[in-house]
Amino acid sequence: MRTAAFKDHFSVAAHEYHRHRPGYPPELFDFLAGAAPGRALAWDCATGTGQAAVALAEHFERVVATDASAAQVSHAVTHPRVSYAVATAEQSGLADRSVDLVTVAQAMHWLDLDRFFAELGRVARPGAVFAAWTYSLADGDPAIDPIVRGFYEEMGPWWPPERVHVEEGYRRLEFPLASIDAPRFEIRARWPLDRLLGYFSTWSAVNRCRRESGSDPLAALRARLAAAWGDPDQSRPVRWPLHLRVGRVT
Repeated sequence: MRTAAFKDHFSVAAHEYHRHRPGYPPELFDFLAGAAPGRALAWDCATGTGQAAVALAEHFERVVATDASAAQVSHAVTHPRVSYAVATAEQSGLADRSVDLVTVAQAMHWLDLDRFFAELGRVARPGAVFAAWTYSLADGDPAIDPIVRGFYEEMGPWWPPERVHVEEGYRRLEFPLASIDAPRFEIRARWPLDRLLGYFSTWSAVNRCRRESGSDPLAALRARLAAAWGDPDQSRPVRWPLHLRVGRVT
């Protein structure tokens, strides 16, 4: 299944993305580094603001992190072993057979998969590992979860069609590699109210709604959440199960 050419849904929210998107569990990167054939070079494709790239740098000598959005790259987290570049997933600029691990975090549904997997085959050394993951709707607090689900459904008209792949956990996306079984991972956090609202401000549907309707859907959501939250500075649990596809390049 192919996806469309690059659509920039996130440059408008690049600063919020950097501040409010959750980080990934360290155990995920322990697992991926252990599966890779070496630790010389990892490529974090569609890096956004570098959450995964910086975590990979704890395991690899060098990480190249690319994104087609210059705005996202301009807000990326710096690290001495991470080199950022504005480049598409389909034309990375990396050398042939140079990469031990390739990752795509929460972005595989945006790629032109035929061309991306051709590029992966070019840059990966034999036995290299590819991993893509996504997470769907946040949950973890019975007092808040129904409000979040209701808001997600309200945003339905504003989500791009590619969102269906996130809802399906990437199960139906093309994956022409020898699969590797992976443990289950999840993101866990405890956030105050404003931190959760900041996360919602990074949703592509929220930003499209703001742009096309001229109103901010988070204003009404804030009121609904505040009524159930209590003290807005109180931290409540938030959880995102990760849906992971891992394979080896042969």
